[in-house]
Order: sequence, then structure tokens, then C-alpha cells
Amino acid sequence: MSAVPQVDIREVGPRDGLQIEEPIPTAAKLEFIDALVATGVRRIEVTSFVSPRAIPSLADAEAVAAELGRWPGVEFSALVAGMGGVSRALTAGVRRLEYVVSASDGHSRANVGRSMEESIALIAPIAERVHEVGGHLEVIVAIAFDCPFDGPTPPERVADIARRAMDSGADALAVADTIGTATPGRTTDVLTRVIDATGVKPGLHLHNTRGQGLANAWAAYSLGIRQFDASVGGLGGCPFAPGASGNIATEELAYMFEDSGITTGIDIGRALDAARLVSDRLGKRLTSNLLAAGGVPVPSGSSATSDAT
Repeated sequence: MSAVPQVDIREVGPRDGLQIEEPIPTAAKLEFIDALVATGVRRIEVTSFVSPRAIPSLADAEAVAAELGRWPGVEFSALVAGMGGVSRALTAGVRRLEYVVSASDGHSRANVGRSMEESIALIAPIAERVHEVGGHLEVIVAIAFDCPFDGPTPPERVADIARRAMDSGADALAVADTIGTATPGRTTDVLTRVIDATGVKPGLHLHNTRGQGLANAWAAYSLGIRQFDASVGGLGGCPFAPGASGNIATEELAYMFEDSGITTGIDIGRALDAARLVSDRLGKRLTSNLLAAGGVPVPSGSSATSDAT
């Protein structure tokens, strides 16, 4: 593989992947993170500093953050939902934060208990606080295609929120198909509008609820997008978005790109190992087709072994 991957995959399993699951011990999470680091991934969204009552599976955010010095070569980040979470994260030593703004009032109120406009208004003070300590703020526009409460999301609204986020001090953007309803045409439309409105190529956070995740990722790559979120095994989902299922699987995304001659820096066999590990710790089967198939196919007549061995 080349020293510099041609696409940048952020592993979100420890946060998005675990947030809807029953809590597992902190030690098991650290074992999971160690397995993810072994895949070669350079960025990991490791936890969320939100209410432990709302997301009990991530109640140990500070304990996890305290151990991240074990892996100095990895860029760790955390999700926050408001100023309280920002303060907790910065106090815990996490300097790369993601702040989510829902592109609908229905999801915003279900997710964080305030309106969309109230969430947008918080971007500037959050950015100021993060920048005071030399941190980095990414704004993620959630429900960028459809809302389970309000219906279809107008693409122009997503572009407007993205523009306002950058004007308010965000350092980076991402667009999220939170409930997995996007298709390649809609993905291209929304991303084109965001790029035109901001001059920024955002990251893309995809869920595979309706089986369109990899197709959407390919459409985004064809548009020039190079940063993608994924979760080993296809683990994940949003607890405040009815019907949302897991993220696109890291190993499947890497397989699609690598087999197309596009380097990711991800060791697919080790990603499958990490998926098996978390599957065992959770006591559940994960949704990844590549995991179910046993790994990358071995050419006929080859003496090589598959990733499953």
C-alpha cells in the first residue's frame, strides 16, 4: 500500500457503533480500540461526551479518554452535543470534536432537546471555546436526506447549514445520512450543493439501512470526496432516529476501494478481526456481508489463505 492513502476512512465503531448497545466494560472498549488501531486506521471517533442517562453505553467517556495516550500515532476525536459536552471533552484532553446539527426540527428536538436554529446558534460559541485551547471542530449535518419525524430534508437547507457552520468558525464539515435513505443521485445532489455553498469538500457519514451505503460512497468518491466514516462489522445506529441501522462496514468500504485500485491504508484482515472481537464482546452477529463471507476471496489455484484463517 502507498504511504499516503488515497481515501481517508474514519473508524466510528467505538462511538456510533456502541451507542445503541448495552454497555460493555471500559477494558473491553480499550481492547476494541487496540484492535482498530492494528488495522492501520489513522482516525478513530472514540466516544461521545453526552448525558450518561441518554447514552448509558458511553458513560465512561472520561475513562476511555484517559487511556488514549497508548496510541500516539492515531488521531482520536469525540462527539459533543452542547457546551457541557465540550467542557467535559476538553477537560479530558480530547481536542478534536464533532458537533452535530440536525437538518430538521423533529430530529433535533428528539436528539438534543432543542430546535435546529438553536443548535446552529451554538456553533460559534463552541468553535470559540474549542479554538481557545488549539482544538479542531467539525460540524456534522445530520438527517441530511430524510428525517423520521419531518420527512424529506430539502437539499438547500443542508447547504445553508453547512455554509453557516463554516461562517461560524467550523474547521471541517461532514454530511450524514443518519437513517440510511440516500441513493447515489441524491448523494451527488446534496454534496454538490454543499461544495458550491462552502467551497469545502465535506466528509460523508453513511448508514446502510437500505443497502445503498457503498453505492453512495462510490458516488461521493466520483465527486471528489475523500473522507468517509465507517464502522467495523457494520455496527451502529442512532438511538433517536427510529429505523436507523448500522453504518457502512469499514472492511467492505476498504475492500471496494482497494479492489478498485484506490488505497485506504486499512488492513482488511485485521478489520475483520476487530469486527469479530466486538461481535464476541457484544454477543451478537454483525451485518457485514464481507464478515459473513469469511473475508476477501482467494483467487482460484492460489495457495494463499483467506482473511478468515
